Amino acid sequence: MSLLLNVLWLVFGGLWMAAGWLLAAVVMAVTIVGIPWARAAANIALYTLLPFGHSAVDREEYSGRPSIGTGPMGVLGNLVWLLLAGWWLALAHLITAVGLAITIVGLPFAWAHLKLAGLAIWPIGKEIVPNEAIGRLGRYRRSGSPLST
Repeated sequence: MSLLLNVLWLVFGGLWMAAGWLLAAVVMAVTIVGIPWARAAANIALYTLLPFGHSAVDREEYSGRPSIGTGPMGVLGNLVWLLLAGWWLALAHLITAVGLAITIVGLPFAWAHLKLAGLAIWPIGKEIVPNEAIGRLGRYRRSGSPLST
């Protein structure tokens, strides 16, 4: 089922938005200082390309260990990200979601784009994991994941 949903997702804006995330990663990598953000953006680009079967979860809550990305440094990193790239990625996800929401068939994909818009605003401290890993560990509440499928 994940394969079918991922193929449909590519048609309904996934390819376009993955390219946007990849562009953000390249721009961040060019600045040298932005390499940590570039790595995160590249991971989320892959997630945006094939999101079904994976979820973005809070790293500290998922692993049970403190993480630099979920503390004060993570807040600072997210603010820098928001100013440099997060706002336009979130806006692109919102525009795509509005276009998909007009159709009945596109509603589930519009909802996924809205969840990814939230991830675009505040991505530092998140980890992309297979849904099966969430079920096995049982540490993370599925309802809290930005894109549970």
